[in-house]
Amino acid sequence: VQLQASGGGLVQPGGSLRLSCRAPEHIFSSYLIGWFRQAPGKEREFVAAITWGGSRTYYSDSVEGRSTISRDSASTTVYLQMNSLKPEDTAVYFCAAQSQKHTIVVDDGSEYDYWGQGTQVTVSS
Repeated sequence: VQLQASGGGLVQPGGSLRLSCRAPEHIFSSYLIGWFRQAPGKEREFVAAITWGGSRTYYSDSVEGRSTISRDSASTTVYLQMNSLKPEDTAVYFCAAQSQKHTIVVDDGSEYDYWGQGTQVTVSS
């Protein structure tokens, strides 16, 4: 299974970026998709997630209010719009897919079944 993450880049503090995660149709329609990030020397951390139908979204405290996760069925893509970016948002961002379970745990990377390659986000003046 291939998840394709893209959209990273260099942006000034206060700027915006939209990350994309394209998934195969069978994953997009039935898996929860999440975003994680990992900064140099730090552990991977949860950023945001959206359920397979898009009815529920989840955010970490560090990005809530500044970010929006959404999904587009036509392109089988999940987007992460990030605004008011800060230098501490600098990291490699990964998208991942989690199969439907009785109990959803969005912030534990070990609960996810598939991972995409990372996309670098650098926030610097």
